[in-house]
Amino acid sequence: ANPGFVVRITQAGLDYAHQHGITVLEKELAQLKLQDISGDFRLRHVAKVHYELSRLDLRSFHLPHSRISLVPNVGLQVAISNAFAEMDGNWRVKMYFIRDHGSFDLKVENIYIKINLKLGSDASGKPTVDTSDCSTRISKVRVLFSGKFGWLYNLFHSAIESRFRKILESKVCENVVRSVRNELQPYVRTLPVTARIDAMAGIDYSLVAPPTATAQSLDVDLKGEFFSLAHRSAVPFSPLALAFPPDHDRMVYFGASSYFFNTAGFAYHAAGALVFEITDSTVLSPRNGGLCRCPYPLPAPLQLEKMYPNTPMKLRLSAPSAPFLNIGPGGLSLKPIVDIQAYAILPNSSLAPLFLLSLTSNVSAVIDVKSGHIVGSLNVGSVWSPALPQAKALFLPHLFPPQVRMLQSIMNVFASNILLPQLNARLDQGFPLPLPDRIQLSNILVRFHQNFLLLGADVHYQPR
Repeated sequence: ANPGFVVRITQAGLDYAHQHGITVLEKELAQLKLQDISGDFRLRHVAKVHYELSRLDLRSFHLPHSRISLVPNVGLQVAISNAFAEMDGNWRVKMYFIRDHGSFDLKVENIYIKINLKLGSDASGKPTVDTSDCSTRISKVRVLFSGKFGWLYNLFHSAIESRFRKILESKVCENVVRSVRNELQPYVRTLPVTARIDAMAGIDYSLVAPPTATAQSLDVDLKGEFFSLAHRSAVPFSPLALAFPPDHDRMVYFGASSYFFNTAGFAYHAAGALVFEITDSTVLSPRNGGLCRCPYPLPAPLQLEKMYPNTPMKLRLSAPSAPFLNIGPGGLSLKPIVDIQAYAILPNSSLAPLFLLSLTSNVSAVIDVKSGHIVGSLNVGSVWSPALPQAKALFLPHLFPPQVRMLQSIMNVFASNILLPQLNARLDQGFPLPLPDRIQLSNILVRFHQNFLLLGADVHYQPR
C-alpha cells in the first residue's frame, strides 16, 4: 500500500543528527571502564616477570573526524577516523628479588571505528535502530612508565601495548553497541506513531515499512491517516503514490498526501464534528426587519414572518458527506456541500422546520507550519450556490422562487461569516507533524505537487 505521509531526511539532516550523535558517543566512550590487567612473560628465556596494571582511568576519548553515509537498501554507516584516547593507571612488577611499582600514561592514537546501523520497524509501527556491525582498528598504542628500572620496562612494554590494543578494540565496540541501544534506540522511538489531536480525532503515523536508504536520502513511509477516537472505521479510499521531487536544500521534507487531508474530513465527519448550530442571534421578527440581531440584519421572507412572528430560530449547518480536498500544483481546493436546516423554536420548545438549503462553493486553503503543526485557513472563492440543479425540491412548499433566492443570499452570509470562522479557528490550532522529542523546525518551505503537499524545513535539536 502507498503511504499517506512520507518523511524524507536528506544528507544535510543526517549530518546534523550525526553531529549530536557523535557528541553523545564521545561522552559514552570517555566513560569506558577497563578491568585490572595482570600477566607473566619470560625474559630472555630465563627469568619470569609478573606484572599488574590497576586503577585504569580513561581520561578522555576524542572523535575529531567522522562521517555518516547512506548505504542504499541497507541503512546507515558511520565511519570514525584518527580518534585518540588517553589513560593512566598504576603498575607493579616482580622478577626474582626485583620489585617495583609506579604509575603510567597510555596514549592511544589513530583509532578507526566503522559502525553499520540497521533501521527497521516493530509490530506497533515504531521505528527501530540497531548495530548490525561494528569494527575497531587501533594503529598506535604508547605506554609511558615511571620508575627506576627503565631497561626492564622497555623489555615488556611492547607486550603490554599489544594487550591494551586488543582490549580497547573489543571494549570500544561494546560501548558503541550499548550506546546505540541505550541512547539512540529510545530516542528514535519518541517518534509518535499515534497523536491525539482533540477529543474527537487522532492521527496514525505508524510506519508501513522499514525506513529506506537511497543514495541521496533516508525515506520513512508512514500511514498518515486521521481516525475518530469514538469509532475507527475503514477509510473508503486509498492513498496515491507520491512523486517526490529531487529537493535536498532542507534537512527534512514532509510529504502530506491528499489522502492524509481527506481522512481528516472523513474522521471529523464520522465523529459528528462538522455540525454547527446557531440559536442565540437569530429571530424571526418584522420589527427588526430580518433574521438576526447581528450587525448585518437581513430580510426574512414575509410568509415566514407572518407564520412565526417574534419566534426564535435555530439554524443547523452540516456537511452531508465528508469534504474532499484536491491538491495540485496550483494549491489546495475543495467544493464542500453545506446543508442549512432552519427551524422555528415554538413556545413548547419543539422545532418547526422552515426550510432546507443545500449550498456549495469553491473554497481554497492556505497551508503553513507553526510550532511543529500544520496550520491552515479556508477562503471562499465564490458565492455559495445551490448544490443541486433542482434546488427548489429542497424547500418547503410555501416558499416561492423569489424567496428561495432571498434565503440563498441570507445563508451565504451565514456560511461565510459563521461556518468558515469556526472551521478556521480549528485549523489555526493545527495538526502535529511526526517529530521526535526536542525537535524544532525552521526555514519552512511549502510547495504543492500533484496529490500531495511538500513541506521542507531545517531542524534544531534541543538537548536536555
